[in-house]
Amino acid sequence: MTIEEIKAKVGSEEYDFLRTNEHLGASTILLAVTGSHGHGIANENSDIDLRGIALNSRKEVLLGSDFGHVVSETTDTTIYSLRKVLNLLSKCNPYIIEILGCLPEHYLVLSDIGKQLINNRKRFLSKICIHTFGNYSTTLLRRLQGQTKELTQKEMEAFIFKSITNAEYDFKNRYLPYDSDNIKLYIDSSAQKNLDEEVFVDINLSHYPLRDYAGIISEMRSIVSSYDRLGKRNKQAIEHEKLGKHMASLVQVYLVGLDILEKEDIITYRADERELLLKIRAGEYLDADYKPTSDFYDILNEYEKRFEYAKENTSLPDLPDYEWIKQFEMSVNEKIVMDVI
Repeated sequence: MTIEEIKAKVGSEEYDFLRTNEHLGASTILLAVTGSHGHGIANENSDIDLRGIALNSRKEVLLGSDFGHVVSETTDTTIYSLRKVLNLLSKCNPYIIEILGCLPEHYLVLSDIGKQLINNRKRFLSKICIHTFGNYSTTLLRRLQGQTKELTQKEMEAFIFKSITNAEYDFKNRYLPYDSDNIKLYIDSSAQKNLDEEVFVDINLSHYPLRDYAGIISEMRSIVSSYDRLGKRNKQAIEHEKLGKHMASLVQVYLVGLDILEKEDIITYRADERELLLKIRAGEYLDADYKPTSDFYDILNEYEKRFEYAKENTSLPDLPDYEWIKQFEMSVNEKIVMDVI
C-alpha cells in the first residue's frame, strides 16, 4: 500500500472518528503512519498503524485534567494527549519516541506545534533509553524464545539478570542513588533442587530510605515474577505466520536504540536495513521447524554487542532536557487558554 493509498483510506468513513471525536479534529497536532509501513517493512497483508498527538482542551488545562489517549482498535490508531505524550517521550518509551523520527511523507497531520516537537526531538533523548530500549528488546527476545522453544532454566536466569541490570539504569532517577557495590547482582550455583543456578544479590546499604529500598526490591521481584509466568511455546503465533514479523520487530528495536545512543537521533524508517528486515519478516531466517536460525541469532548478538558498547560510550545526557519540556508545555497551554492557536 502506497502512502497515497493510506491517505485515501484514512480519509474514508472508517476513520471519521479522527475528525469527529471531541478530543481530536482540529486539536490533532501530529498524526503519523507507524508500524510496518512506518518502519519500511510492510507487505501486502500489513495493516495501517497510526499514532498521533492532540492538544488538551482549554477546560483540561485550567482544571489540570487529561483525556490521556483515544484508541480505535479496529483501525490500530492511538492518539495521545500532549500532556501524556510529553511524559512518555521524556521516558524515551520505544513505542512512542519513534513518532518523532518518521519520514516527512509519513506525517498525515503536522501542525506548527507538531513541527516544534520534531525539530526539538533530541531534547527528549537521554541515557534513560538504555533502560527502556534494553528492557524492551529483552522482553521481545524472551517472547520470541518462548514462542519457539522451551527456555532452559539457565537462559531464564540470564534474562532475569539482564532485565534487572537494564532497569537499574533508571533507578537513580527515581530512587536515592547508590554505588554499584552497594547492590551487586550476579549468577551463581543454586542450593534449590529445581534450579541449577540463579540470580543472587549482595546488598550493603546504610541509612537508606526504606521506601526507596522497598520500591527497588518490588521492581526486581516484579521482573522475576514475569519470567516465572512465562508460558510455553505460542503455537498460534507460528501458525499465523507472525513469527517472522516478531523477529524483524526485535531487530528494528535494536536499530532505533543504537541510533539514539550512537547518533543521538531518531530514525524510524529503516532504509539501510530494509532488505534484511524484509527477509527476516518473510521467514528466511526460520528453519524447517519454524525456529530462528543460528544466522539470525548471530545478527542479534552483533547488535547486542554494539548496544552494550554504545551504552557505555554514549555522549547522551543522563536526563532529558526537562526545563525545555516544561517551558514548551507551559507555552502551548498558555496559547490554549488564550485561544490563540
